[in-house]
Amino acid sequence: MSMKNVFLYVIGAVVFGYVVFTFIDASANDQSTIKGRVIEMISFDETGGYSAKGLQTLRVKVLTGTYAGEEVVIENHFTDNPAMDIRVEKGDTVVLYMDERDEVTFHIIDFVRQRYVFVIVLVFICLLLLIGRISGLKSFITLTLTGLIVIKVMLPLILKGFNPIGASSLSAAVITILTFAIVAGVNTKSLSAIFGTLCGVLSASLIAYVTGSLANLTGLSSDEATMLVYIPQNIEFDFMGLLFAGIIIGTLGAVMDVAMSISSAMYEMKSINPEMTTGKLVKSGFNIGRDIMGTMTNTLILAYTGSSIFLMLVFLAYETTVIRIINMDVIATEIIRAVSGSIGIILSIPATVLLSAFLLNKYGVRSGSTAGKQ
Repeated sequence: MSMKNVFLYVIGAVVFGYVVFTFIDASANDQSTIKGRVIEMISFDETGGYSAKGLQTLRVKVLTGTYAGEEVVIENHFTDNPAMDIRVEKGDTVVLYMDERDEVTFHIIDFVRQRYVFVIVLVFICLLLLIGRISGLKSFITLTLTGLIVIKVMLPLILKGFNPIGASSLSAAVITILTFAIVAGVNTKSLSAIFGTLCGVLSASLIAYVTGSLANLTGLSSDEATMLVYIPQNIEFDFMGLLFAGIIIGTLGAVMDVAMSISSAMYEMKSINPEMTTGKLVKSGFNIGRDIMGTMTNTLILAYTGSSIFLMLVFLAYETTVIRIINMDVIATEIIRAVSGSIGIILSIPATVLLSAFLLNKYGVRSGSTAGKQ
């Protein structure tokens, strides 16, 4: 195993260890949200409790926190609203909220789902490393770093009042540079892909910002955005800025894929035929880009459509007119988000092709490439 591969494995282990330690540390310090197991349903009243439609009286064993091992009696109210009710049975593991204001009381707030989340993530990581080997390890490292940058850098900066577009643009640039440097190494291939990605993402954000401003989008089209108005930090958010920060991050992955696919293909063509002229490289690069463009723009639009499928079913059920739908803030926001992202994908193609052709003919294929060495 080469020293470079050993270095990557060490980085991967450190990153994975940091993530696990952070999660364990956070879980250990969280005393208000703990786990419990339902060991007995004492009673079930179909009409009991306040104005509720039902009331479960349960005996629950506390599994974590200060009161771990103790058994408590909990009243679980529900109203026949499937989005709000938590109907539990004996043996279910649940998330408890411990209220210590007057006396210690417990409330069921959700089912414990983390074990299944961890299992599927673990399966993903194992398959990534088993099939991808060193390339899979690189993907794991870059994916983890991306998550850490978004969660530990971008979001805290926005929460402290920094401009969301600036914070997301800076994060996108760092993510792009780190990803391509780790995956492809530092060479003409990665430089071209970085340039094409940043051109595509920033142009998508600019187009969305201009169009959204002209269309009078509010940035408050989702329930989550409205909830930010009432957070305890009393921050005056730029909701339009948050909307476009989301577009930058949401578009980044697709544009990176397009830019690297084109840059890598052109790099391989030049390595196979060092005498290929700039004109032929450009022509081949555009042909590759056109083939990728058709599927990637479709992918991006389908991803946004899939996230809005419940809303579209509501419109269909109530036979809402197309003009009414398009003029709604939430729909106009999603259309502008999807189309501007697709425009970013399209514009990344010429940026990547032209710079790749220029660098490859000026500097050639550098020996530091990772191509063909996996």
